[in-house]
Amino acid sequence: MTSQPIIRFETVTKTYAGTAALDAVDFELYPGEIHALAGENGAGKSTLCKLIAGGIEPSLGKVFIDGSEATLKAPKDASQLGISMVYQETSLVPQLTVAQNMMLGRERTFNSVRRVRNTARQILQRLNFNIDPSQLAGSLSAAKRQMVEIARAVLNDARVIIFDEPTASLTPEETEHLFDLMKTLQDRGVAIIFISHALEEALSYADRISVLRNGRLITTGPAGRFDRADLIRHMIGEDLTPQATPATALKRTAVPILRVENIRMASMVNNMSFSVFPGEITGIAGLIGSGRSEIARVIVGHTKRNFGGGRIWLNGREVKYTLPAQAVRDGIAYISEDRKLDGMFDNMSVAQNIGLGWMAKFGRGKMVAPLARMTAVARDWSDRLSIRRIGADQSVIYLSGGNQQKVVIAKSLAQKPKLVIFDEPTRGVDVGAIAEIRQIIRSFAESGAGVILISSYLPEILDLSDRVLVAKSGTIAAEFTREQASAERILHAAIH
Repeated sequence: MTSQPIIRFETVTKTYAGTAALDAVDFELYPGEIHALAGENGAGKSTLCKLIAGGIEPSLGKVFIDGSEATLKAPKDASQLGISMVYQETSLVPQLTVAQNMMLGRERTFNSVRRVRNTARQILQRLNFNIDPSQLAGSLSAAKRQMVEIARAVLNDARVIIFDEPTASLTPEETEHLFDLMKTLQDRGVAIIFISHALEEALSYADRISVLRNGRLITTGPAGRFDRADLIRHMIGEDLTPQATPATALKRTAVPILRVENIRMASMVNNMSFSVFPGEITGIAGLIGSGRSEIARVIVGHTKRNFGGGRIWLNGREVKYTLPAQAVRDGIAYISEDRKLDGMFDNMSVAQNIGLGWMAKFGRGKMVAPLARMTAVARDWSDRLSIRRIGADQSVIYLSGGNQQKVVIAKSLAQKPKLVIFDEPTRGVDVGAIAEIRQIIRSFAESGAGVILISSYLPEILDLSDRVLVAKSGTIAAEFTREQASAERILHAAIH
């Protein structure tokens, strides 16, 4: 590690409406180091990174780059100094191709489509990302959008790359590849900051770890100085009491709440069949592109299945939805893997989001929205799920990731569904909120409703699922009871 940091903060503070998102923080980043930021959602991690990337300006304090004080008023200022940021919520332009997105900001006066495409293809192949550069960004999965963001940062030859939750939607193999890439960049002298709620990643791959809590920098030190319990204690100010998974016997009814048979959708879902029973959490594991999220979207009418492409029964009655509103009406809720794109109205308030969710189910045919009832429902669910906010009128965009996810869940549960599909429910959520969301899922199943849990995180699948299905190449390749399921068996079925 060199003696001079590439980036240094001197008592940097960032306030919003008098509330400090970052409070008198001193921070250093050295060339060629991998530096992990840990902390609960709302701790100040993303704020610190946005200050470095020029997305926001500090309210107080000084930022030094290469020993000289710097003023970063916009991302282009940071980019000119060799700083790139890969955001948790991708910033790709959906209407542009992958190649065009990668070259944004690097355009020439006259651009050759072939040159742009070939440049993008070379970078993607170098990173071993299997993405067509001519594909529209809006058609990509969350994982592939994240890959394009990473490729764009590498293309910019940055001296500093900031990754905000880079592995949240990646498979274990893709995660391993990403950290191998980080090591390669580190060997070239690139400084890397990454935020991750998977504490094992920080402990395994970082050179140093900084922990933030309530906007303050609590501690910084070599990764080898910490273990998981240490990090959690610094993050939340106390030890996290482990929650035992209830070993309740299933009271399975003879009739499944949902049955899908030989569903086919383009090349992504291929004769997929399975059932979901009331009071049971059915986990669906598998690699990205295995058809997990695609089958969920077919079930709720978000995506059309092939002509004659299978059958779906809900409570013994055959259904075929062409619009998600029809599924909502019948008591099915789908909580998308991308809360920002599909799950919430980020400029609306907490109360408006939850109230509109209730309205989608119970407000049909009403000429005037029953505002008092919507407000009462929103308040009730906000309290039930312990959504931490300044007030009911606070815009969802200003909430932490964990509280945003609770709003999305509350918006669906306010519809009193019989079946909920949770797609990556704890993606980008801190350890404290993860425990709360998992308890919400358990409680919902215990109420007698059906639950489908789609997750790339195997410990979550194993912790919550009563039965585990493994998707591979658009079909169900294996099924395990809770007692049979293990990480090794699931991975073997997903890969081989």
